[in-house]
Amino acid sequence: MREALAEAGASGSDVPVGAVVLDASGSIISRGRNLREAEHDPTAHAEIVAIRAAGAARGGWRLEDCTLVVTMEPCTMCAGAVLVGRLGRLVYGAADPRAGAAGSVWDVLHDPRLGPPVEVVGGILAAECAALLRGFFEERR
Repeated sequence: MREALAEAGASGSDVPVGAVVLDASGSIISRGRNLREAEHDPTAHAEIVAIRAAGAARGGWRLEDCTLVVTMEPCTMCAGAVLVGRLGRLVYGAADPRAGAAGSVWDVLHDPRLGPPVEVVGGILAAECAALLRGFFEERR
């Protein structure tokens, strides 16, 4: 999670969300941060960026033995990408009571209609992850 927090801190003018993908041995195979503003791309969430890079690093889209670590609970789009990429585990920091799709508002990753369930571990360094987000939005108000 510390590596994901470092990515979040480098998000520039974007909402500070960072992600890393770990392989089965726990090694980081990709990194991502929100790039929506920088790339003018509404889909450039940290999770999507990291998942795309993991597929490129592995030379395939099936990431069954991988773990996505992200500082904020994924939205529905990103939770869908976790399912489509067949990641085995999601670890997140701060919950998102407004749009979280890993158990807070929706539970996309455990909906049997969408595929096999994904192991979800939430609340890792949650206070630090939430503080980074709060600080970002307080500066803009």
